[in-house]
Amino acid sequence: MITIWGRASSQNVQKVLWCCEELELPFARIDWGGAFGGNDDPEYRRMNPNGRVPTIKVGDDVVWESNTILRYLCARNGAEHLYPADPYRRSEVDRWCDWQLSALNPPMVTLLIGYIRTAPADRDMQALETARVQALAQWAILEKQLARHPYLAGDDFTLADIGNGILVHRWHAYPIERPDFPRLAQWYARLAERSGFRNHVAGPVS
Repeated sequence: MITIWGRASSQNVQKVLWCCEELELPFARIDWGGAFGGNDDPEYRRMNPNGRVPTIKVGDDVVWESNTILRYLCARNGAEHLYPADPYRRSEVDRWCDWQLSALNPPMVTLLIGYIRTAPADRDMQALETARVQALAQWAILEKQLARHPYLAGDDFTLADIGNGILVHRWHAYPIERPDFPRLAQWYARLAERSGFRNHVAGPVS
């Protein structure tokens, strides 16, 4: 049994929940972080010195950082369909996971905080427009990538699609102007058919 510390609304926790469902792994999730608090709990800090979510425990193994958790779960369970053993194929998955953190995530976090977690009267609309334009440039990169094959790292669904897939759902949830990206829309629709997406990602963003 996998124990997961983290609130269900966290995009990084959602990554882990979706991955567990793809791998058919049983888990128990503990509400943690955000409104639930606990980030500075001494016992939690001993597991995860950053105090952030998610953290998981499997037997005596404690793992934190969401993308590392995904890789760990795949390696532990021989899930080469999500995280290939071949070094080059693995690099194709890794680069999109890393790209999500370094390039796509920053403007998307700004949009989340501004549109979902800030009252309308307190929003910095100039900063939100800057973030929208920055995010748009990144989504244009994915639109071109998805012209090559149906998923980010090839013809099959992999870990590369999980973190980015959560963000494409959020991109379509914000009250912003979005251009027509037909391949992105088709990819989003394919992801929406997966039970892990439906059970842990779909629905209101908070």
